[in-house]
Amino acid sequence: MKDVTSLSIDLAKNVFQLHGTDKKGNAVLKKKVSRTKLFEFMVNLNSCNIYMEGCATANYWGREFQKCGHKVKLINPKYVKPYVKRNKNDANDAAAISSASRDPEMRFGEVKTQDQQDMQSMHRFRGLLVRQRTELANQIRGVLSEYGISISQGINNLKTEVKLILAGTADHPHANKLTSELLECLQENHKHLKELDEKVAFYDKKLLSLFKNNEVCQRLETIPGIGVLGATVLASTLGNGGGFKNGRHFAAFLGLTPKQHSSGGKAKLLGISKGGDTYTRTLLIHGARAVLAASSKKNDKLSLWLKRLQIQRGYNKAAVALANKLARIACMVVKEGNKYDLNYKPRFLKAA
Repeated sequence: MKDVTSLSIDLAKNVFQLHGTDKKGNAVLKKKVSRTKLFEFMVNLNSCNIYMEGCATANYWGREFQKCGHKVKLINPKYVKPYVKRNKNDANDAAAISSASRDPEMRFGEVKTQDQQDMQSMHRFRGLLVRQRTELANQIRGVLSEYGISISQGINNLKTEVKLILAGTADHPHANKLTSELLECLQENHKHLKELDEKVAFYDKKLLSLFKNNEVCQRLETIPGIGVLGATVLASTLGNGGGFKNGRHFAAFLGLTPKQHSSGGKAKLLGISKGGDTYTRTLLIHGARAVLAASSKKNDKLSLWLKRLQIQRGYNKAAVALANKLARIACMVVKEGNKYDLNYKPRFLKAA
């Protein structure tokens, strides 16, 4: 126990596999611990470096271990997989985490604070409700199309049309196409759609409240294309920015940088990697599209760059390129504690 300077933990629901090493990297502890005994074990362990995969419950346990005086680092499970030897089991997984942690070029993640996790959890709940609302709207649209009722795209058009159908207006073109049984089902689904709207609005208000009380969120909102949703989700991901070396590192983390398939000195870049959080990347790209649409009426530095890029590469590539830039800007805004400045220059250039 005293020789353990680094402890790797394979997380699970009820049984946790521990793999401890000394200063030389030799394994001095291999042990299974139940969920009820894990915290007690960590309290009695001398302060050391704790490594875990960045998976379910990692942030909770990371905060608990930090309270015991340990230093905690998270590793992307994709980076651990190559270190698993032969068959996959808990012991080999814990040993793989230990091997990955000793890689001098390994990239580690930071443990989220409870405030960060609160914001992220609200976005997850809201995202689920939005998906359910979209699925229900598509289901209603599909069913009505089977009865010859075609509705224009857009959820607001759907709500308006369904409301008119349920009102039973005599002169409505679709008034007599549906039976009373189907109208009853349509009414129930329309009611459910309204309930989902109310629940989404509830989370919008909660996120707005968090936004107004968070100084980091308000600084992020000064960046073009980033609103309340974008600012809160970026704040929950970035924290204080300490987990990312620079803006490009954060853009790569979100999957906004090109995949590479190079060999023999010939560089070949493909589409973006899409390796990070889809939700955050989607919000950034949607925000970039809004900025791109407004750039045609502006002549500032950013808008002129976007106009040239759109002519050279097309609308979609320009939007993704801007999303990449917004991610980099957001990272540096958080790390340096400044608001967005169109004429920003890195600190090393200012000192030159």
